[in-house]
Amino acid sequence: MNGEEMNAWTADGYIMDQDALTGYEYRTIDASRNGCGPIAVYNILRALGRDADFGAVVKELDGLHRMHRPGPTAMNAMRAYFAIHLPEMREHSGRAAALEAARTCRMGVLRYTEERIPHFVSFLRQEGGGYRFFNVNTGMEDYVCSMEMFFADHVGTGQYVSVFTLE
Repeated sequence: MNGEEMNAWTADGYIMDQDALTGYEYRTIDASRNGCGPIAVYNILRALGRDADFGAVVKELDGLHRMHRPGPTAMNAMRAYFAIHLPEMREHSGRAAALEAARTCRMGVLRYTEERIPHFVSFLRQEGGGYRFFNVNTGMEDYVCSMEMFFADHVGTGQYVSVFTLE
């Protein structure tokens, strides 16, 4: 792990900052530019106590895309990955359904757009009812707040939003 990549990780082993992941290629470009999907998957595997390797997640998720070209993680690839490795994940689409499912689950992966850019973040319920979010934005790499606050601050109305949850 190079010095820059060390900044990508929390003290307890989660990935919090994709900008520091310059040593991985994902969808034909540097994962620092589009690695939010594999980061979210890795963090959920880590939270479940699974022996996760980020490089292996990147490679497998990349291979699930229909076309080998640059771009964000496609929802079909994310669904396929979860069907293989976490079939217990449940998808909830639409802002209201996603918020309701997210506020009652123990962990999940949220897909939304912010400033017209699609983004995946993983989150874990904390004692006291808040959620810990990873890789949200600069200054919010390892961020705790309520689900309602997160939606209010990051998930605009009238946009596509989906959440994969583990109860």
